[in-house]
Formats: sequence, C-alpha cells, structure tokens
Amino acid sequence: MAAIEAFRLSVLAKLLLATILGGAIGLEREMAGKPAGLRTNILICVGAALFTQLSVDVARIGFTPDGKPFGDTGRIAAQIVSGIGFLGAGAILHGEGAVVGLTTAATVWVVAAVGTAVGAGAFIDASGGTVLIMVVLVGLRPVERKLSAKRRRVRATLRVKPGRDFDEFASVIEGNGIHVYSYRSFEHDTDRTFEMELIGATKQLDLLCDRLRHRKDVISITTE
Repeated sequence: MAAIEAFRLSVLAKLLLATILGGAIGLEREMAGKPAGLRTNILICVGAALFTQLSVDVARIGFTPDGKPFGDTGRIAAQIVSGIGFLGAGAILHGEGAVVGLTTAATVWVVAAVGTAVGAGAFIDASGGTVLIMVVLVGLRPVERKLSAKRRRVRATLRVKPGRDFDEFASVIEGNGIHVYSYRSFEHDTDRTFEMELIGATKQLDLLCDRLRHRKDVISITTE
C-alpha cells in the first residue's frame, strides 16, 4: 500500500481523466480549425486539475487540533479563474470593427473549470459538464448557422450634411441591431459621405434605411 501511495495513483487517474475530457473538447475545436485546439485544451484541463490537487495538498500540510487544515484549500485553485482569463483574452482578436475568438476564449475558460472539477474530485460534475460543452459546441452549430443565414453583410453609402460626425449615426445604426463592420469617411464641399459595411438581419437593415432617410441631416442612403 505504501508503494501505491508513493505513486499517487489517484492523482494520476485524475490527470488521465482531465486529459480525456479536455481532449474531447479540444478535438472538436481542432476539427473546427480553431486556434485553441487539441493540445491546448488538454494542457489547460490537466493544468487546472493539477493546480486544484496541489491547492488541496498544500492546505493539508498542517491541521488544527479539531482536524481542520491550516491552509485554504481553494487559494491556489481560485487563481485559475482569474489566471485563465489572460489566456482567453489572447484568443480574442479585434480588427476592422469585428470581434472574433469569443467562443474560443469561452471554451478555454470552461475547460479550466472542467479541470478544476476533476482536481477537486467532482468527477460526475466534470463529466457532465464536458457533455454539455460538447452539446453546445457541436449540437448548436446547425442552429447558429441558421441564425447566421438570416443575417447578411451589405455595403451602404450614407450621405449627410457637411460637418456631421459618424458617431451620431453609429449610435442609431447599432441601436437598430445592425453591426458596423467597417466604414470610411469622405469630406466634400456639399456633403460628407460614409461608405460602410453593415451586418444584420434584412428586416432590420430595411428599417434602418427608412429611419435614416427621415432624418433632416441625411441627404441619402443607398445599399448594394
């Protein structure tokens, strides 16, 4: 028994389970061509499990007379939540008005939660969480595609009176549920022109155009 305890087979079993669960999620991400793929998710899950196990082990070094540990069993594990946020932030890219990588960042964060659950010995929680994560990543993909199909990207040219700032119109556009992917501004003697790429539902785009046309500071708006 002493030899078995020396090898900490229970801890190795936790790390193996973390590898399997993290690998299942990572495999889906790898097949989807995401930056945080198989190896990344495995390492995150195993690392979170190991940190959680160490957090418990360190707290057990000393005990009070009534059997309670001197240390805080959640001290190291608590840092996983904030620490993994920096890794997730690195997966988020922002450029030309578009934000991408949010799902990857969220996956990184929730994989760490799975690893933490494994390290804490909550195997059912970790396994059930992994199943739900896979349902979200794989099962909801067709639904997401259907929703995306209802959205379209259009090029729009907005001509307004000279001196008008784009922020005045951006708030109206965003307020109508339309995303401004990119825009360029051109100043003329008789007007100021904004060439934009807009993303949104067809119905909302039509409604936006109607509302902008009724503004006194708008000369015209056209889409293609």
